[in-house]
Amino acid sequence: MFETSQKLLLKLPPEIAHEVAISGLRLLGRLPGRAQPYTSAKKRLFGCEFANPIGLAAGLDKDAKAVAGLARLGFGFVEVGTVTPRPQPGNPRPRLFRLPEHQALINRMGFNNQGVVTMVRRLDALRARDQLGGTIVGVNLGKNKDTPLGAAAGDYTVCMQRLHSLADYFTLNLSSPNTPGLRQLQHGSELSELLDQVKEMQQRLAQGGGVTPLLLKVAPDLDDEDIERIAEQVVRHELEGLIATNTTLDRGAVAGHPSSAEAGGLSGAPLTEVSCSVVQKFRRILPAQLPIVGVGGIGSVKDAQAMLDSGANLLQIYTSFIYQGPKLVRSLAQNVA
Repeated sequence: MFETSQKLLLKLPPEIAHEVAISGLRLLGRLPGRAQPYTSAKKRLFGCEFANPIGLAAGLDKDAKAVAGLARLGFGFVEVGTVTPRPQPGNPRPRLFRLPEHQALINRMGFNNQGVVTMVRRLDALRARDQLGGTIVGVNLGKNKDTPLGAAAGDYTVCMQRLHSLADYFTLNLSSPNTPGLRQLQHGSELSELLDQVKEMQQRLAQGGGVTPLLLKVAPDLDDEDIERIAEQVVRHELEGLIATNTTLDRGAVAGHPSSAEAGGLSGAPLTEVSCSVVQKFRRILPAQLPIVGVGGIGSVKDAQAMLDSGANLLQIYTSFIYQGPKLVRSLAQNVA
């Protein structure tokens, strides 16, 4: 059934296919019973029990509409979002492009989402129904497009306040290329000041019971000096983990493709080597006990093992899931240690 649906979805325009898939997954999540993630390689990291190390990266389920359905596919964890304090439409369509010859996507979605209030309502209902069966749910946080960079920390802390009792962990998304200026927050005093404020909020919220881990998601388009400075801030601010990497602006691997000139971030198979390289560099610098979630170009057991060998503790997929469907989740969860 899933394979037939996958083939049909790939015949639709990309964003329509995405909407149809989310609707189908919502229906799947409404069936009786609970999710049962594959339990081939359990891990305990930043206070969370992962049934297996295979997760879904943020961006597919932006508004937490289909978490229960996604959990039924066997993921060890699902990351929803990116969510912003206020609803926003994102960038004009078309904004999502397939490059099937490269098993890649280009997107310039622009944090389109229904806002944090809607996400709170959905996650609250999901927790009340107890349908997740141990699947970890992370929430990817962003800033509204019209929020000045100097006030960006406020957007992240507002979302933390609203969601801290509902998220198993938070991801600070400072690396999307589709919100103007956002990547500046990965560097220098901007990063340090933002992390000061989100850590203060994390500690304040923990007084009410329990710390919600904070992870930082970084871009692949970083030089060695960038990596060293970001790693220093991660350690100094005692973040609980790192996610590497987001999409790339580099088009070298897809040069000549009709869609290669489209603005936005490139994801999928062209990132396999560069994402592994970034993970490896962070692993050499960061403390051994600090978890790294590796994401970017993982489309096979071989790719997954390469990412783990580079130093990742957990893995996330997105573009390969679009092209290969649920069978990839099963293959990775059952064959990756």
